[in-house]
Amino acid sequence: MDSAEYERKIAHRFAAFDQDGNGYIDRADFNAAAARLLTEFGTTARCDRGQSLYTGAEAFWQGMAGIADVDGDQRVTREEFIGGAVKRLRDNPDRFAEIARPFLRAAIAVAAGADPEGAEPASAPVAAVERALRVLGAADDIASVAARSLDTDKDGRIAEAEAVAAFSAYFTVIEPDA
Repeated sequence: MDSAEYERKIAHRFAAFDQDGNGYIDRADFNAAAARLLTEFGTTARCDRGQSLYTGAEAFWQGMAGIADVDGDQRVTREEFIGGAVKRLRDNPDRFAEIARPFLRAAIAVAAGADPEGAEPASAPVAAVERALRVLGAADDIASVAARSLDTDKDGRIAEAEAVAAFSAYFTVIEPDA
């Protein structure tokens, strides 16, 4: 892959986190993503699902900042993202999966209308995950294809494990077809 293609892919992944488009990733981006998901699925911030989503967003932000915010200003610039979140995590995708897991678990629970701490692992219908992806900024066609491809066991639902594995691969594997 040439450097222009690599840069394009990195920029796209950075933009997925930079929800407000201000040129850096910060806590507000994670909180905004959580708020949009709650609104989309008619869930209040004060209920268990809402609280779990905000807690997951904070954990995800703290994990991202711990890996990528090299100057400690509580913002991750594109350069820091490339240096930390991409280069470091590419070598250890499981680390990225673990910092994303609480947010993804809670987001799936919100989309499913389920208890995020229930006895069963969270899963949501493919259509609900597609809605969530759109709310988080994915284009309609991409959200549709992505949601269907996340259903690796073809049971019509996206389980936490499927979402975590795909999310980790998307953000840590920068290849021509990734």
